[in-house]
Amino acid sequence: MTNSSLSGIDYVNISQNVTIVPRLRYSNDLLYEIINTLKMKRNKIKKSNRIILSQFDCEEKICQNALEIEKTFAFSIEILSQIQKRSYMISGIASIPKLLPSAIPMIRTISAQLFEILPECSQKLSELSVHLGSIVLDSATLTKARFDFSLSNEESTILLDEVKLMVDSKINKQYPNLNFFKV
Repeated sequence: MTNSSLSGIDYVNISQNVTIVPRLRYSNDLLYEIINTLKMKRNKIKKSNRIILSQFDCEEKICQNALEIEKTFAFSIEILSQIQKRSYMISGIASIPKLLPSAIPMIRTISAQLFEILPECSQKLSELSVHLGSIVLDSATLTKARFDFSLSNEESTILLDEVKLMVDSKINKQYPNLNFFKV
């Protein structure tokens, strides 16, 4: 005897719901790994920059490039940490379409910025954006949620701009004698 309350659609939804959890867990693990890699690289860059800045005139291109790389790492870590916080706020499948859509363009932005500096991290971020994109779409399908891509892009742009200002401020405080960032 079959249970008539479980239609084919219900079975598909249950099946898809079960596949979201391990993909979300994998995505969180991947994000954690990327952030840790970036933090280790940033620490090395900070040490290197202290040496470079003590040996060269701060107007030189080498100093500017070194600090731009440090800014890129600090920016990337901060954005990814914000995304990590959002992922920890997920309380159920219905919260995924509310919390994660704006994370995808942010991850892609970070991936593009790291492409030449740290290609392996850029590749992992691309993989992460694909996983999160499929999770967002699957969860929206299951919950019949709707989201506005322009609103998600606007949210991500606002957060990216806020973090950029914060990172610029931190770097300026860290290296107060350098004024070429203000140009």
